[in-house]
Amino acid sequence: MTADTVPAETVFAEWRKDPDYVAAYDALDDEFSLANALIEARRRANMTQEQVAARMKTTQTVVARLEGGRTMPSTRTLQRYAAATGTKLRIRFEPADPNDGETKDR
Repeated sequence: MTADTVPAETVFAEWRKDPDYVAAYDALDDEFSLANALIEARRRANMTQEQVAARMKTTQTVVARLEGGRTMPSTRTLQRYAAATGTKLRIRFEPADPNDGETKDR
């Protein structure tokens, strides 16, 4: 590491001290989760973006955009991605507050 570089973890830790940054980062949680799920499905299938694109009958650029998390794809697109990677699409609803599902003592 040179004197001009700072580890990403250090920078991220500093940014996490800013409440505005934390709020903006947390607001992107759904997009990050979807992007991570797509990338993980492709990784488990041991495929490149080009291979997924070929099976979806689209371009590598489209797959990169899906995995980049900048767009919210349709369910149909997610089904095509799942089929291309040999996975099954599952969509579920979860409580917004993790404590919502707990039984409360009265």
